Amino acid sequence: QVQLVESGGGLVQAGGSLKLSCVASGRFFSINVMGWYRQVPGKQRELVSGITSSGSTNYADSVKGRFTISRDNAKNTVYLQMNSLKPEDTAVYYCNARASIPVGTGGALYEYNYWGQGTQITVSS
Repeated sequence: QVQLVESGGGLVQAGGSLKLSCVASGRFFSINVMGWYRQVPGKQRELVSGITSSGSTNYADSVKGRFTISRDNAKNTVYLQMNSLKPEDTAVYYCNARASIPVGTGGALYEYNYWGQGTQITVSS
């Protein structure tokens, strides 16, 4: 019931910047948390940053001070501004959303987890 479409990936030199965007669409009551994860081949997907609907944020230690997450609730969009990029930031970046979805006709809401298709970020040294 929720589709996530990412944009903004690409190739950048070390020290450069990129900004990722992710737009959520579909049928949902609310999007509670949005965030970004990344994955490199042979490793588990790891949290990069997350933001709640009220604006509380968290970051992986490896990106603190370099990445900034933000969110436009009216547009159901989350952004990730990435500065001072390093070769070790190279990965596929996935948008994630936890959304409350109406179920049935009694007003019940259930929270589900959704993923975008991923966008490649490559940082060259």
